[in-house]
Amino acid sequence: MANVQDHPIKKVMIICSKANIEDVYAALVMTNGAVMEGIEAKLFFTFFGLDAITKKHMKKLHTAPVGNPGLRMPGGLPFPTLLGILPGVEAGVSAMMKSQMEKVDIPTVDEFLELITAGGGEIYACKLAVEMFGLKKEDFSEHVKDIITIGQLYELAAGEGTQIIFV
Repeated sequence: MANVQDHPIKKVMIICSKANIEDVYAALVMTNGAVMEGIEAKLFFTFFGLDAITKKHMKKLHTAPVGNPGLRMPGGLPFPTLLGILPGVEAGVSAMMKSQMEKVDIPTVDEFLELITAGGGEIYACKLAVEMFGLKKEDFSEHVKDIITIGQLYELAAGEGTQIIFV
């Protein structure tokens, strides 16, 4: 190990493809953390992850109780996944999750986007997914810098010390 050189992370490209609360917030927290550490950070939303930056949906994110083996009930008991198919359960679980986040003062999606861009981070939307869903630039938060192709994403990722993280 004596010949190993230190190669610090200089840039992160974080890709978010899902719109559930836990994946969106994982991407936002990691991007904001990178910005706070002085690491160049770019956050790319694709497919259903676009809901996190679409004005119409960004305040209505949910958590998925079905097929989520890590979901816990208050007290730490595992959440019975089958209950997730009952009417109102997803809304209740989502409300509980949002309440817990408010208790520990986690910023809203829009506040996180503001923090990230104010610190020099950049937010992008995937051109293919935008076209597929019939969206336009004006459908997105003002914090979205541009709608780009995958090729453009890779151009932005160029350089030594870049990490690409898929959430």
